[in-house]
Amino acid sequence: MHAENQALTYGRQDVGLTPEESWPRYAEPHASIRIFAVCNQDKIVARGYYDLERGAEPTAWLDVDVDPAWRHRGLGSAMAGRLHDVADADGVRKVIVYAPSTTGPGAQVTPTSGSGSLPAGNSEVRFLLGAGYQLEQVRRASALTLPKDASSLLAEASLAGGDNYPVHFWMNRTPDPWRSDMAILRQQMGRSAPTAGLDEPEDVWTVQRLIESEVRPSDGTRDFLTAAVEDRATRQLVGFTTLAVPTDKDRPVNQEDTLVLSGHRGHRLGKLLKVANLEHLQRERPGYPVVITFNAEENHHVLDVNDSLGFTSFGHEGAWRLGLT
Repeated sequence: MHAENQALTYGRQDVGLTPEESWPRYAEPHASIRIFAVCNQDKIVARGYYDLERGAEPTAWLDVDVDPAWRHRGLGSAMAGRLHDVADADGVRKVIVYAPSTTGPGAQVTPTSGSGSLPAGNSEVRFLLGAGYQLEQVRRASALTLPKDASSLLAEASLAGGDNYPVHFWMNRTPDPWRSDMAILRQQMGRSAPTAGLDEPEDVWTVQRLIESEVRPSDGTRDFLTAAVEDRATRQLVGFTTLAVPTDKDRPVNQEDTLVLSGHRGHRLGKLLKVANLEHLQRERPGYPVVITFNAEENHHVLDVNDSLGFTSFGHEGAWRLGLT
């Protein structure tokens, strides 16, 4: 249902994950996810998603979907109320919602980040504002049509780093020599990604968690192509990017995390990584129709890189925060 509602919002059928692609997230050992449903006979007409992160400040990520034929009957409000009650019982003091939105004219709601906006008249905007949520961030949804000849961009980006930053590639499991470096990079990703006022708890990565997460990375429905850049002086990885590649070639490829450590920025390594991995994808797994990515509107550097590659926007996602008392 979630993927179908995303398709309705964005006007394209290739945005959301299939149930099979979503399942590995539910099966992660550290995950604490609950699903709620409202049924009419044998049909689910409303769904609630609840993802709990315990810690110093327990946080929950929520999502509510209602079948379009069953909207305007109070099911969304009832489900949201149920999820809030569960969060309160778990001692949660902050809940976060990521909701797809379309762009449009008229009055706009500006996030606390100050970048981007969402139409005040959108149904999900009115619903979340009415429930007391604060819009913290707007994320741009973009797509790149494949195939894409990026050889000239790759040559340009490679010149900036010279011979000091060789790029390494792998699929799914991180090679043994790079596991410690990748755990550090994954940990740093959570600290470096712009999150406006969401104040999301830090995602802790260890080598053991990295290994466990890569045993069956997507239960056979997707593979993960990673490009990582090495600092030749220290022999350590200082940046990475990952593409999630479905086994079904009619499905879109998803651009996942991209990070360059702060001490190595200014050499176009982010662009080098993205372009190199795109070339890697088309060399090793050609035939996919599109790459889809979501980026914070205040992340101007990454958006500029995406624009140079040819990504075009097709919508936005609002990141909303509610404090519970």
